[in-house]
Amino acid sequence: MNANSQFSNKQSIKGLIEAFVHNHGEDALSRSVTPDQWQALASYMQPFTLAQSQILITQGSQDRTLYFVETGSLTVHFEDAGDRIRLAIVGAGSVLGEGGFFSHMPRNATVQAATECRMWSITPLRFAELSHRLPGAALALTMALGAIVCKRMQDRRRRVAVT
Repeated sequence: MNANSQFSNKQSIKGLIEAFVHNHGEDALSRSVTPDQWQALASYMQPFTLAQSQILITQGSQDRTLYFVETGSLTVHFEDAGDRIRLAIVGAGSVLGEGGFFSHMPRNATVQAATECRMWSITPLRFAELSHRLPGAALALTMALGAIVCKRMQDRRRRVAVT
């Protein structure tokens, strides 16, 4: 990533920070990640747009990328041999992919954009770089993600939605 894209990421992450501030639902990241830490995280994250109906995560895939939702909404669904069961709708200020990110296991569910979405991603490799260079920001993010996993695991119908 070049210096210009890092600068633009730091400028554009303000929308993601606002999404986290305004999300008071059960998928909200805790306030343990400060705006300054998010600014630092921006250098390690990649923004992108997801078109309506586009698949973000495919059930069974081995990808470990972690995703943050700035705008829009996505559906999380489980597919068995006979049916597709919607498990959750995830909106702005939420995170997706935490299950595979932490567990190294295949994805539990498919995630598809219900509307056009502005997203951010961080790969395990970029997270490892972050943890070496900015351990405080990496720890704050890890603790916030752990809180999300715990909240989702306490709700039986959303438990399998830990993607």
